[in-house]
Amino acid sequence: MTAPPPRTVIENCAVATVDAHDTEHPTGHIVVAGNRIESIGPGPAPEALDGVVRRVDGTGHLATPGLVNTHHHFYQWLTRGLAQNSGLFDWLTALYPVWARIDEPMVYEAARASLAMMARGGVTTAMDHHYVFPRGAGDLLGAEIRAARELGVRFHPTRGSMDLGASAGGLPPDFAVETTDEALAATEAAIDAHHDPSPGSMLRVGVAPCSPFSVSTRLLREAAALARRKGVRLHTHGSETVEEERFCKERFGMGPTDYLDSTGWLGDDVWMAHCIHMNDADITAFARTGTGVAHCPSSNARIAAGTAPVPALLAAGVPVGLGVDGTASNETGELHTELRNALLVHRLAGGPGALTVRQALRLGTHGGARVLGRADDLGSLEPGKLADLVLWRLDGLGHSTVADPVAALVLGPPAPVTLSLVDGRTVVEDGRLVTADEEGIARHARTQARRLALLAAGG
Repeated sequence: MTAPPPRTVIENCAVATVDAHDTEHPTGHIVVAGNRIESIGPGPAPEALDGVVRRVDGTGHLATPGLVNTHHHFYQWLTRGLAQNSGLFDWLTALYPVWARIDEPMVYEAARASLAMMARGGVTTAMDHHYVFPRGAGDLLGAEIRAARELGVRFHPTRGSMDLGASAGGLPPDFAVETTDEALAATEAAIDAHHDPSPGSMLRVGVAPCSPFSVSTRLLREAAALARRKGVRLHTHGSETVEEERFCKERFGMGPTDYLDSTGWLGDDVWMAHCIHMNDADITAFARTGTGVAHCPSSNARIAAGTAPVPALLAAGVPVGLGVDGTASNETGELHTELRNALLVHRLAGGPGALTVRQALRLGTHGGARVLGRADDLGSLEPGKLADLVLWRLDGLGHSTVADPVAALVLGPPAPVTLSLVDGRTVVEDGRLVTADEEGIARHARTQARRLALLAAGG
């Protein structure tokens, strides 16, 4: 007789499922069996359950799906707080020479710190867009993958690339780019080595040339063809600044959306970061093709890039998720704060009805899962879905007088994470990572940041 799967029961908590009907339970329960959600509903869990290995009393808490981060640059953890008063192009010009000196130990520690910061704040699925590959730097993508595996976070790394250096009319310096053939070969090798397409996968690799101003047309076209031949998703930056729009019109005779469309970069297997400077025709094109958007409100504000038209994108049916972005332009490194920032930014731009607290929560959960192509498995609390969930503590001083738990989570101060499960396994408990030593991560990241600063200074 087959033994029942180990079960974890969470009960007496408020539950926001973020399912298609926005089902919520003021007091409810969740039963996890193995790595899947077995049942969810109002009131206490059934008493007669076999194989229960843990019961969690969620009194004073809100259970939600785990947060899904849709855009990041982990290596930037080592260059936080620099170029503080620069727009995007000046910010990049200041930091490219530093980033061109990263190596495998640096990227590993930066990835551990970036992932740890997100995980302790409720992120259960993370992506990274790594596009700087100095010669002789080691296995940079492999270092990130190793860090995610050790911390127990579901991971969607993308193998980025740049092949358009300054001498060819691009923004990055020539020493920071690869050749087109090198980039394509390395991208295919990364997919072959790491991508896991299986149901419930903890690791899926994407293809991610950096941006229209750092990548050749040939690389964009051939990278899109490579991704579709391999059956993986595509990611890039798009419509981030007015300078990018000017670059595309001067170089290609069209705006970023039309240019990317001409190279095969619109489709339901594509998502783009930022998408700030979009007109009605751009939004219509994204909606028609199912192209997704990674919205990064704090980073957009930090470099004064503008406000993305997220309410219009949502109204048109475009998949939209939230992104931390690199911590050189969002030094907090957290995604749960983006729920509040997204709501505030869009109400400033569009009035009190521009975004609700439940829309903000959906952006950070189900919206992100749609963007990453994982909505069948992730992003909502429903029977049969993967057990990636978070239990937020809302009975402390900071949330004590907010009766609506979703409003407390989104509008209130950052809520402590009492429990975070990824694939049914505990990653965070009582606000602390259980899969890694946070102080050790901080110490090693500081060491690598100092190494990088010395190398950049010629030391």
